[in-house]
Amino acid sequence: MNPCPCGYRGSTLKACRCTPDQVARYQGKLSGPLLDRIDLHIEVPAVSAQLLLDAPPGETTDSIRGRVVQAREHAMQRQGKPNQALQGAEIDRHATLDAAALKFMHAAAERLGWSARSTHRALKVARTTADLAGASAVQAAHVAEAVQYRRALHAAE
Repeated sequence: MNPCPCGYRGSTLKACRCTPDQVARYQGKLSGPLLDRIDLHIEVPAVSAQLLLDAPPGETTDSIRGRVVQAREHAMQRQGKPNQALQGAEIDRHATLDAAALKFMHAAAERLGWSARSTHRALKVARTTADLAGASAVQAAHVAEAVQYRRALHAAE
């Protein structure tokens, strides 16, 4: 979704003219329980045409696909289902956090006011991040990345 009704809040390309009240009403259309059910909340800022055209080539789709397929196969071998399908005790068993990761997750969930559902979703994303990195245990860096993917919308910046 756009960050505001006009779509330019936070953009360096064009000025936003929305009031904080308009932004709050716009973002309020998505309820907390609905947002809890979305695993990845990522802000994608506008990019100038020059920056887009002058950017060096990125990683190929085939390269990324290979890592994703390998990570998914590893999850299937480990637990018989993809990480996103883990439920309850399965999350605890397969997304085991090391001590630093556990401490980080507790702090993030408390600071961000996450529900149990949000916390479990972040744990599954952290498990996937660890799988993509080829790590057997979920570490603090994997949790940190998962936390970044669950950023909340901010009406008043």
